[in-house]
Amino acid sequence: MPAPTPEFALAYRAMMLDGVARELEITKRVIAAIPEAKRDYRPDPHARTAWELAWHLANTDVQFLNSIADLEFATPLRSAPDKPETAAALVDWYDKNVKLGINQVQRLSAEQMLTPVKFFMFNFPAVFYLGFLNNHSIHHRGELATYLRPMGSKVPAIYGGSFDEPLQAAA
Repeated sequence: MPAPTPEFALAYRAMMLDGVARELEITKRVIAAIPEAKRDYRPDPHARTAWELAWHLANTDVQFLNSIADLEFATPLRSAPDKPETAAALVDWYDKNVKLGINQVQRLSAEQMLTPVKFFMFNFPAVFYLGFLNNHSIHHRGELATYLRPMGSKVPAIYGGSFDEPLQAAA
């Protein structure tokens, strides 16, 4: 397979960061739907609580963006020192820090985006980790969304309507 070109790196970054920004808005709605009184809900003794899952999702998204921007992954990923205490505060923290991370990654040159970066057993160009970020985020958001109804919350529309937020016919 031929090596990715600088033009590919910049186009892929633009496409992925646009997607990350769109997914951010959906993920914030899922996190905001966590009822504070039931944030310790877990569907199984081996599962994370809703709060642990929400924090893992938000913190890891931010750490992925920061690691890509730094061209270096700290393993395990660091936890932020300013961890929020409520779902509403987490939504604000997540919004602010993902947007900062997107801006940092946006400032990298094509050559930096093509720099090989080690992460566990991988050693890919930095730009390719935007795909990891996207998949990881969507995976855990889906997991968290399945917790909402058993916690007594409503499930927001994600890629289409949900039972709680059906698609509305165009007028």
